[in-house]
Amino acid sequence: MTKNFFKTMLLLVVIVAFASCKTDEKKGDDPTPTTNNEVVSGLIDVNTTWKADKIYELAGKVIVGDGATLTIEAGTIIKGRTGAGSLASALVVSKGGKVNAAGTAAKPIIFTSILDNIKIGEKTGTNLDENDREKWGGVIILGKAPVSTGDGDTEGHIEGIPADEAYGAYGGDDAADNSGTLAYVSIRHGGAVIGDGNEINGLTLGGVGSGTVIHHIEILANLDDGIEFFGGTVNVSDVVIAFQDDDGLDIDQNYAGTIDNFYIVHGGSGTDEGLEIDGPEGATHTDGLFTIKNGTIRTIDGNGSGADLKSKAQGTIENVTWEGYAKYVKVSAKFDTDNACAAKTDAYEHAIDGSLTVKNCEIKTGTVEDMYNVHSKQEDCFSNVEANYQAALDAAWSQNGNAVVASFTKGASDKTAFDWTWTKAKGFIID
Repeated sequence: MTKNFFKTMLLLVVIVAFASCKTDEKKGDDPTPTTNNEVVSGLIDVNTTWKADKIYELAGKVIVGDGATLTIEAGTIIKGRTGAGSLASALVVSKGGKVNAAGTAAKPIIFTSILDNIKIGEKTGTNLDENDREKWGGVIILGKAPVSTGDGDTEGHIEGIPADEAYGAYGGDDAADNSGTLAYVSIRHGGAVIGDGNEINGLTLGGVGSGTVIHHIEILANLDDGIEFFGGTVNVSDVVIAFQDDDGLDIDQNYAGTIDNFYIVHGGSGTDEGLEIDGPEGATHTDGLFTIKNGTIRTIDGNGSGADLKSKAQGTIENVTWEGYAKYVKVSAKFDTDNACAAKTDAYEHAIDGSLTVKNCEIKTGTVEDMYNVHSKQEDCFSNVEANYQAALDAAWSQNGNAVVASFTKGASDKTAFDWTWTKAKGFIID
């Protein structure tokens, strides 16, 4: 009797231990924290500092509120939980809030997924690579600088945030608005889906003003765009974007700042454009012009296209190189189908009148004329004028110093600025 009793108890202990082991095996896919990470969620409404001796775990949206500043020490690692829709994790700096995230080349600030096995003091983990996307959300910064939204208003509501959440508002009339600093910041493996065809960008900048300092940024393996600008005037420099599943740099709502010294690596079947550029959407703030200069854009597998200039795009692209694409710069034309196919204002019209320019750029294959091509989704109207439109674009841009070369003389002006990145360490940036 006693022996049977002890045998029964021993069997129960073995069963419980086995069940515990099986549970532990599942924890890699479970967003519940399994480490000593400091879990953060909800509103930050007082000045707060995140320190490098901890890993911070984003549980859903973390919002830096109006009047509050979030300081992130150099070398800090932030990991977002998995989740989609309203459960997607992201850091959101709302209008009037600030983030001061000043990393260094030796101690970058890293935003990544809870599934990444990177540890304190490390620059990379070992279990995720350039194909691991959509593991968390991303970083969203919203300011008070001018925007041109579709309904003519001076304020919009950012994609990635539910429409009924007031902290998603952006835009205003303060071109010099200051949302803080991002420097030596790497954002990896994001792009959580929040709705049909709607994902979070690696870095979203909505109405961010020129008082904000942004430089030395890396976006790696994001499901949506690398960086998307919704209006605003902020200047950004020394940027690496690699293996995004949509566009590298995406400009909307008449962004009017400068992007200088950047490197985009295209790869993967779902990728789209190196650059996707739209102009003003409404009747407000329609005069601003962007500048994109000193950039290298290349595809490593032939997927994607170099650039798509559309929807009234206006500004200048200069000293940019494209490599490996079947299509380089596409220039959109639109027509009024209800008015005998009369031309409507679009990127093509701005290319002809001089408010949209591509100059001193290079490709390695094809001809100068192959570098830029007019296109339209309204083929019934476009087919009658396509040859004339292309000839006019060739005449407008062919004298702008664009060239076909055996080796590049333009492109990213200082590739040493990218030495600190994951992309460089893995050999995807070519000197």
